[in-house]
Amino acid sequence: MTQIQHPTKLLTFEEFLAYDDRTDTRYELVDGGLVEIPTQSQENCDLAKFLLFELAKHFPITLLAYKDIEVEVSGRRATCRLPDLVVHTEESKAALIGSPRNLITRDMPPPALVVEVVSPGTENRSRDYRYKRTEYAARGITEYWIVDPELKQITVCKWLEGHYEDTVLQGTAIIASDVVPDWELIVEQVFAIANQSGK
Repeated sequence: MTQIQHPTKLLTFEEFLAYDDRTDTRYELVDGGLVEIPTQSQENCDLAKFLLFELAKHFPITLLAYKDIEVEVSGRRATCRLPDLVVHTEESKAALIGSPRNLITRDMPPPALVVEVVSPGTENRSRDYRYKRTEYAARGITEYWIVDPELKQITVCKWLEGHYEDTVLQGTAIIASDVVPDWELIVEQVFAIANQSGK
């Protein structure tokens, strides 16, 4: 379960970058508040890794990020997300050269694709389907995929004229993507890995 930390005051983006509680805890910054990101379930991690390996068939490994990059987005106050998967553009990757932190700030080019695997719980669903969807669209990220193990569906959000148009895919539907145009993976194949996790 996501736990919200309560610092004495809301943090600016610069204060978040400097924040260190001397633990290995990972945080997102959401409207100025620190939100602890707990370890995900084995099923969710397996789904994200499976997609990482499939994407590696289409992109050089240097353009892929797995749970290790932060993306600054717009919110009511300072907000920074920690996506499950990111596919860089050549420009967003180049902007990180020489940076001391694996962080795409708002003044850098956006990545091509962000993938989030939905964790159980109403709060997590609202975060991925509502808040992150709005934030990633405002950031101009070409595609945002919401991978939902509970519903066995993948929502592909494609950026068009300032907002996302969504396509909900299930079963034998091919994951149609402009970022990965020669993609032939079907939704069932993605969630088959989750079935193996539960054995």
